[in-house]
Amino acid sequence: MSNEAYQRLTQRTARIGALGEAAAVLHWDASTMMPRGGGAARGEQLATLAGLSHELATAPEMAEDLAAATTTEPWAEANLALMRSAHVRATALPTSLVEAMARANSACEKVWREARAKSDFAMVRPHLEEVLRLQREMAQALSAATGLLPYDALMEGYQRGVTAAEVEPVFDAYEVFLRDALPRAEEIQARRGPPAPLQGPFPAEKQRGMCRRLSLQIGLEAENSRLDESVHPFCGGTPSDVRITTFYSEADPAKALLGVLHETGHALYERGLPEAYARQPVGEAAGMAAHESQSLIVEMQACRSDAFLSYLGPELHKLYGGDAAPYGAKNLAGLWRRVSRGFIRVDADELTYPAHVILRFRLERAMIEGRLSIADLPGAWAEGLQSLLGIVPPDDARGCLQDIHWYDGGFGYFPSYTLGAMAAAQLMKAARTATPGLDAGLAKGDMAPLLGWLRANVHAQGSRLGFQDLLRAATGKPLDPMDFQQHLAARYLE
Repeated sequence: MSNEAYQRLTQRTARIGALGEAAAVLHWDASTMMPRGGGAARGEQLATLAGLSHELATAPEMAEDLAAATTTEPWAEANLALMRSAHVRATALPTSLVEAMARANSACEKVWREARAKSDFAMVRPHLEEVLRLQREMAQALSAATGLLPYDALMEGYQRGVTAAEVEPVFDAYEVFLRDALPRAEEIQARRGPPAPLQGPFPAEKQRGMCRRLSLQIGLEAENSRLDESVHPFCGGTPSDVRITTFYSEADPAKALLGVLHETGHALYERGLPEAYARQPVGEAAGMAAHESQSLIVEMQACRSDAFLSYLGPELHKLYGGDAAPYGAKNLAGLWRRVSRGFIRVDADELTYPAHVILRFRLERAMIEGRLSIADLPGAWAEGLQSLLGIVPPDDARGCLQDIHWYDGGFGYFPSYTLGAMAAAQLMKAARTATPGLDAGLAKGDMAPLLGWLRANVHAQGSRLGFQDLLRAATGKPLDPMDFQQHLAARYLE
């Protein structure tokens, strides 16, 4: 009877997974193809799918089978444990709240696009206030069900097993490190002088072809992926139908190229998940910090390395022509690893990027805990950035309007970015030790040695292991922020 109960659970979670996949494709379409007039209908479609998924997850039969199911197979045991955890979270939320959040997020995200273009926070403020109200309601409900603090309950939805109390000292320590490292890096950079700029033109069509070629070259399959354009680059879709997006600047080919390499890291993770557990909780990625580690190990650790740049430079020169000198590995490193105190998170270098995440972590935590109102967000943003990087955004488009996350209901997500960067450095260190030919491969544009190690140690593990246990299994220790600091010191302070 218990085995039959487990089989019924897997069938039900597979249906929930299929609904999630449909929603993912609709989200992708909304960001890439959908005409502006389709926004209201799309919001209703997504709300309906969210409601159906929630009804399946909270049906009485689900609770009965969870109580009866047993298994001794390790992967099935992990799957069952994740089902039970998901059920606790799902039953904490009424369907009406789930649907209301989906509608509010969709409506707010559409207004945000126009507000950001006009740098007009007042335009989106009432919509964001409604999103926050619902997020706080959800956080309280999840807190009551799980015993976690409200903000931790939101974080748990993105990265299992990591709390704000664990993240806070890591981020505080990085702020101390940055206070010393940033001026030192700027001084070293100034002594070396500015790199030579790449000479255009850089037609979007040529960029598109190069981006797609490199994405496929480092391991993504053409028959299981697409590359499209959107305002905010992302990787979406499903594990067998991965959708990457970027945007092209004809003045700077690096924006699209490095963005696509980053999103390809996400896509490779999705493609490497265990097919035997597709649409099952244990067959999903291990969380968003784990996911960010995979995008950043590809983009920052591998593709911005001296070895890969020595391969990439001649390829780019072949495509765009002109003077060959700026395409040398040393000059590309100067261009694409340049430290700068900027306003925009997605354009930040890897040394200052964590400061942008720390700011958002502190602000969203304060909003969820009721210590910061939406009306005070722009001022708090400016004050926080001044404290961390010594700069103040000149307008809200380069301040609190720049990211989609809060306007789409993504509270609790931001810590994953920097936890992922730290994990990427730790994983790369372990991969280099285990795979002596890794850098030699990168110098030839060959990502196979690194990808093979990641497939075995990260991708194929699904979510069988939590974030810390995944790192322990792959590297021999839990998250060690010192590996990230050592990587940054070697790259920027020597």
